[in-house]
Amino acid sequence: MPARYQDLVSTQVVAHHLDDADWVLLDCRYDLTDSDAGNNAYASAHLPGAVYADLERDLSSAPTSSSGRHPLPQPATLGARLGQWGVDKHTQLVVYDDSGGAFAARAWWLARWLGHEHVAVLDGGLRAWQRHGLPMTTTVDSRDAVAFEFDEHADWCVDVDQLQAELASGALLLDARSADRFMGDIEPLDSRAGHIPGAHNYPFAANLDERGHFLQAAELRACFDAASGDHNASEIICMCGSGVTACHNLLAMAIAGLPGARLYPGSWSEWCSDPDRPVATGPDC
Repeated sequence: MPARYQDLVSTQVVAHHLDDADWVLLDCRYDLTDSDAGNNAYASAHLPGAVYADLERDLSSAPTSSSGRHPLPQPATLGARLGQWGVDKHTQLVVYDDSGGAFAARAWWLARWLGHEHVAVLDGGLRAWQRHGLPMTTTVDSRDAVAFEFDEHADWCVDVDQLQAELASGALLLDARSADRFMGDIEPLDSRAGHIPGAHNYPFAANLDERGHFLQAAELRACFDAASGDHNASEIICMCGSGVTACHNLLAMAIAGLPGARLYPGSWSEWCSDPDRPVATGPDC
């Protein structure tokens, strides 16, 4: 049985497996302010054999007037897309971006949500790949479609009503946005500034070192233990602006040996769309 990777995989390992038929690479580059930037970057150069996974087209469903900006894709739709990319239960899936894993982590979580265990984020992403002088290409390879048999973990996420009930029962809500957005000093993307009352700020960038690699498991464990206090991982709900970078915290918790936290997919963009929902500003309490 060949080695399989979950959570993280190094550039050296991926480079060694570029020609393996049972490895699939997804390029998840994206820019929230320029929806074409990721696809254009992919067309300019990408890892050999990689296919492009667009945040809005592939890793989300269409937003509605009451949803967040990036609702989860329908499981059957996402499963079909994974199959088109050549992913089945035997595939080692590797996802990468050039944003410290901010978008690749969404693809990682979605694949895990559908029951695919062998999925890992390229540690350090495209920047680490380029620092090591590893090959890039403009060639777009086609892959044979396969059947992706999904097994959805519906209990891995909460909707807005569940969120409010769990917060009332003492759950811990970790918001992955930057401190200035959390406090309401700025809001470049959503209709209102601030955060959900009772939420705690845990910016996803805190999971990375100065070169964009994830911190070691023990360091991440210490950080999350300090942030969570007496809460078990199963009592933690992760959110962000639209359910994307929250997955980065979920990945970091998995690396730290703290599985079981859940995702609030609608996140701030859904919460603030209803003017009757309360908003807090300033630092967390």
